[in-house]
Amino acid sequence: MANLMVDFIISLDGCAAAEGWPGYWGLEGPEYLGWLDEEGATEHTVLMGATTYRLMSGFAAEMPEEPGLAGLAAMPKVVFSSTLEPPLSWANTELVEGDPVEAVRAMKRDASRPMRTLGSLTLCRSLLAAGLVDRFRVVVFPVITGATGTDRIFDGYPDVALEMVASRTFDGRLQLLEYVPTVLTGPPGVDGASRSDPTGPSGR
Repeated sequence: MANLMVDFIISLDGCAAAEGWPGYWGLEGPEYLGWLDEEGATEHTVLMGATTYRLMSGFAAEMPEEPGLAGLAAMPKVVFSSTLEPPLSWANTELVEGDPVEAVRAMKRDASRPMRTLGSLTLCRSLLAAGLVDRFRVVVFPVITGATGTDRIFDGYPDVALEMVASRTFDGRLQLLEYVPTVLTGPPGVDGASRSDPTGPSGR
């Protein structure tokens, strides 16, 4: 069975981006960028929605020699969308027009290559709520974007218990946190609350 990781970079207040700020909030350093290159060399299938596909495939077309984008071009990618039409221009990309939750459930059952999401907040929210996510990883950037933050990642999420399985600091300021997530039906200790899938991807 293939593992699925949801992977985000976030501000301390949980935003994926902020108006007027540069990429990575201008705080990427050599240690973090080196780690990104290492991660990009790891074989996996990339999952994304239509908005992320349009953005990233556009970047790839404009900057085909950029190392990170060149690596993405070589990876198998799956896009879930009812608005895109085949054939897709970005190499090694498959379009899935049906229910992404059911499609990923089948991919986890039938595939051996691990999967990771790229951006795609709505897709990630749906996959997590369905109990399909084995790892939830964030790299926290030391900024609070209360006035300019956009794409609030955790709005609309269910309650989730997180068991930390890895952590790391990059360049003395960026914090990687990796968890095993378990979706809850309510706050722990409240009558009737329980883990939604105790035999699910977390292995518990």
